[in-house]
Amino acid sequence: MRVSRRTVIAGAAAMPLIARAGILRAAEPDLSELRSITGAARPIDADERARRLSRAQALMKANNIGAVVIEPGSSMIYFTGVEWWRSERLTAVVLPVEGKPCIVTPFFEEPSVHETLAVPADIRVWQEDEDPLAIVAGFLYDRKLATQPIAIEESVRFFAFDGLRKVLPEARLVSANPVVRGCRMIKTPAELALMQIATDVTIAAYRWLHPRIEKGMRQQDVSALMSAATKKLGGSPEFSMCLIGESAAYPHGSKQPQTVDAGRIVLMDCGCTVHGYQSDVSRTWVHGGGANSEQRIVWDRVRRGQQIAFEAAQIGAPAGSVDDAVRRYYESLDYGPGYKLPGLSHRTGHGIGLDGHEPVNLVRGETTKLAPGMCFSDEPGIYIPGKFGVRLEDCFHMTEAGPRWFSQPPASIDRPVG
Repeated sequence: MRVSRRTVIAGAAAMPLIARAGILRAAEPDLSELRSITGAARPIDADERARRLSRAQALMKANNIGAVVIEPGSSMIYFTGVEWWRSERLTAVVLPVEGKPCIVTPFFEEPSVHETLAVPADIRVWQEDEDPLAIVAGFLYDRKLATQPIAIEESVRFFAFDGLRKVLPEARLVSANPVVRGCRMIKTPAELALMQIATDVTIAAYRWLHPRIEKGMRQQDVSALMSAATKKLGGSPEFSMCLIGESAAYPHGSKQPQTVDAGRIVLMDCGCTVHGYQSDVSRTWVHGGGANSEQRIVWDRVRRGQQIAFEAAQIGAPAGSVDDAVRRYYESLDYGPGYKLPGLSHRTGHGIGLDGHEPVNLVRGETTKLAPGMCFSDEPGIYIPGKFGVRLEDCFHMTEAGPRWFSQPPASIDRPVG
């Protein structure tokens, strides 16, 4: 699986805290007041997975696609439940336009694949001296699909694409986006419920953490406390980033060590998963309170920018128009223009679900129209190189009546976590 900046951050946050006089640095912080709040969470069930396959097959028919090929990752989990990793030994799922899926995997991995398989499937194995793409092709020939357009999920690696092209010379290989995105971008009530619980965990962890941050703590100390609280509350920590002072001016931080001190900005970007579905919440405050006038003004402007994005996110609006609305406001305050600094150097938001970042994005030029069930982050930060940055991030989902928050944005810099 790909390694992202969040994977690195999560790994750093998992490191044990070390002792330093006067500051909580215990390897096991006191979490006794916290309890899991995920007991009501229900994993995706067999009926929902059957509906996903039916939806995918309807989209295949509508787009004249014979089958979809998927490698391990979130799309494989979405359609089959199989939790696997990518290596030089191919494991793949083939979704045919009719009938049950096929899992192609190494012979000695079949028992392990069965452990998470959550749908009826035709499992075909390959031996070490065989070409796994030939096994895929054999399934397609058996289903009389080998001459139809075969759609490739967008994250499939080139060697698999190239190998399939060689064993299916008569087939036309096309993008699976109309099918995979067509399913995954529109969340069901069961998915929204899991995302809501994941968000509730992250907000609860912030509320526990905020009063426990002390002068002298390092960024990784704060992150570790957040991850520990998240786990105790029942979430699986996905990432926990803490940026202090000038490092907050760079959206993903810097390698320069920073410590908490009175009057310094603390920017946190944290999320977890519940049954695989993600949260993503950012908060910014000034340690010890007493924000100076510049910190307060920038925070208030980001808060207004976040609300402008939310108001612009209406059914039928192009996703890019949300980003445009925020930049018009920022440019009226002499930030930018566009993505230039000081100002907002990244997109206003991204899709979210099983992955922390999913298509489509709230970014300039994105023409996909907003529809019920789509989920996005709303995070129009302002970054001032050499000084500090402010980012507030809450996610929302689209309803027939417009956007609805998973978490309520904070009201002021003096009450940053609610």
